[in-house]
Amino acid sequence: MKMMQWIRAIVGVVAAVVLPLAAYAQIDAASLARAQRNGQGNNIYGATIPGMDNTGMMEGDEEGREGETADTTSTKKKREKRPLESYYFPDTIRAQRNWKWTIDEDYNRVNIMPLDTTLSDWRIDYVFYREGVGDMALGGLGQSSQPMNWFDRRQDPDFIFARSYDAYTSRVDNVPFYNGKTPLTNLTYLESGQKRYREEHFEIVHSQNISPSTSFNVNYKSRGTMGLYDWQRTKNHNLSVAFAHTGKRYSVHAAYMNNKIETRENGGVVGEWAIADTVFEMPSGVPMRLASSEAKNLYRNNAFLLKQAYAIPLERVTEYDFSLADLAAIYIGHQFEFNTWSKVYTDKRGTYTNQHGHYNEETEKWEPATNLSYYDDWFIDPQNTRDSISERLISNKVFVQIQPWGRNAAVSTIDGGVGVDLHTYSYLNLDNYLSGKMTKDKRTSWYVYGATGGKIKRYADWGFDIKWNPSGYRGGDLSMGADITLRAFVREHPLILRGSFRQELRSPSYWQENLFSNHYAWFNSFGKESETRFEVNFSVPNIALEVGAWQGVIGNMVYYGNDSRVAQYSGNVSLTSLYARKDFRLAGFHLDHRALVQITSNESVLPVPTFSAFLSYYYEFWVVRNVLRVQVGLDGRYNTAYHAPSYNPALSAFFNQREVTIGNYPYLDVFVSAKWKRMRILLKLQHLNENLFGNGEYFQVARYPLNPRMFKFGISWSFYD
Repeated sequence: MKMMQWIRAIVGVVAAVVLPLAAYAQIDAASLARAQRNGQGNNIYGATIPGMDNTGMMEGDEEGREGETADTTSTKKKREKRPLESYYFPDTIRAQRNWKWTIDEDYNRVNIMPLDTTLSDWRIDYVFYREGVGDMALGGLGQSSQPMNWFDRRQDPDFIFARSYDAYTSRVDNVPFYNGKTPLTNLTYLESGQKRYREEHFEIVHSQNISPSTSFNVNYKSRGTMGLYDWQRTKNHNLSVAFAHTGKRYSVHAAYMNNKIETRENGGVVGEWAIADTVFEMPSGVPMRLASSEAKNLYRNNAFLLKQAYAIPLERVTEYDFSLADLAAIYIGHQFEFNTWSKVYTDKRGTYTNQHGHYNEETEKWEPATNLSYYDDWFIDPQNTRDSISERLISNKVFVQIQPWGRNAAVSTIDGGVGVDLHTYSYLNLDNYLSGKMTKDKRTSWYVYGATGGKIKRYADWGFDIKWNPSGYRGGDLSMGADITLRAFVREHPLILRGSFRQELRSPSYWQENLFSNHYAWFNSFGKESETRFEVNFSVPNIALEVGAWQGVIGNMVYYGNDSRVAQYSGNVSLTSLYARKDFRLAGFHLDHRALVQITSNESVLPVPTFSAFLSYYYEFWVVRNVLRVQVGLDGRYNTAYHAPSYNPALSAFFNQREVTIGNYPYLDVFVSAKWKRMRILLKLQHLNENLFGNGEYFQVARYPLNPRMFKFGISWSFYD
């Protein structure tokens, strides 16, 4: 479907949802006005309405005065509308006009996040470049990526085929919830390149409160590329619809998530020479290894979340207690999750030619290698592939949270819970490949978990958590950790020191032990991976300084080897990482630096670049004071050369190739970004230095080139009414 058709469809859906609610809001506002005229001089947020006298009537509203005089004889009591009294949010958050949060998957907590409506990171349009030194990416918008920092990579064993799309997908751990005193709508659109090769990013977010404690939001994103290189077209659609009620005693979070990803797979270039040499005038002429095989991947996901909690106060609650955050209480709750993923990979047998396949020392020339095939094995069909895999999770958990004194006490909460997960794995094996009937493998796992933590005024936070699978599928899995955060203040500016420890025993993914497909088949019995991790972080937000260190030891590590097949290393792998961020500001000049050093004890099992960096130098100034603010500058990314992972389309996985080294290439973008009232504008020339300087091998993932030079334009407009 074309982009304009998608826009019309989304606008239609939003109109169908918002208009009835807007009508309801108008009716509710009329009821509120009547209540205010009855002597309730405060609005639903607890603030006095400007222009209202001490009787609760608007100035000059004589008709309303007469009408309400008659109503005063009524014995029917008006229901008072309460402000937001949730124990989740402190006063500093409630004072904001709009904010958002995500839920904790196990505990009765939320993670409050800032709204991204500023200029700070607007220029970084690829979301996976915004944290740390960013991700290694296949190249195009919407395609696979994974963090450069190994400690930032998610280790969840569920449906690992979609893990490389974590930067895009809507999931239980990142679905946003909103609250605000005014409705919020944000529209974002970015595009780049010629129409034939265009990259597009369309996004719409709408959130609205039904009452101070009740809100809903719709969040839709469409991101992808038509493909600058052959067989690179990608369409990534992500939708979440969420509802939240965070009352004084009862809270509920509900969300529906849908992800659909369509990708054409090209397998990467036939050789690095095709990018380093300037033989090809257009990217579409660069030869690819799967260009003749019509390889495609289609991913679909539907998920539903329902989480509820009810508070039972252990102290008398008076009308002066704004929330239960400072009282002793017990919370009981339940969480239900339904999540299903599917993946269909198709291709046709094809070959490719590498013009630099062999080097003839006698003639001192490269000679071609012909009839090369990306896949060595065709177990089921020698000409066509259609591998279908799906995974379903139904999860139920019941939890209790004890709040002995208050949520800001030295021991703020004691949490515990029990959960049951029902897993269903479906795939086609050799016997039913032609019939299309799926083989289903059902597994059950159950677990218990707990946590405790607290605060010592504003100077220290501490916490401890544990989760254990006693038996069943994934029986013996264990995750336990502790953390502490210490704060000191210099002229009310915080200095923050945080330390954490985590020990894990985890089962490999089902698909790493059981897989039968046209190109890969294995039936493994791996031991559990073990990981011991230490982390220390020191930050001074006032001067934009952050330094951190990680030390990890991973035993029995499961990985994809040089032949793309899954393997387990029987020893231990040690990884040390050092991270530093420092942003300097001189008048309007901003000099932002992020750097990461990683040292691995076994590069063939856990390959990482020794040094990675993201630098941003720009000048920010007012064109018109409080109306138009502009940034003009340069962003750059770099990492040292190493045996970077490559990507296998049939497995949707990064594997540890050992044939080529890539790196030592600076990738530069020049940009102009601006904020005009509520609108953000972006003009960017991406990959400024193509064919100007560098070694010409602009890769972050082996065999997958990054985008060549292209111009990008984007706008983002927020509405608060």
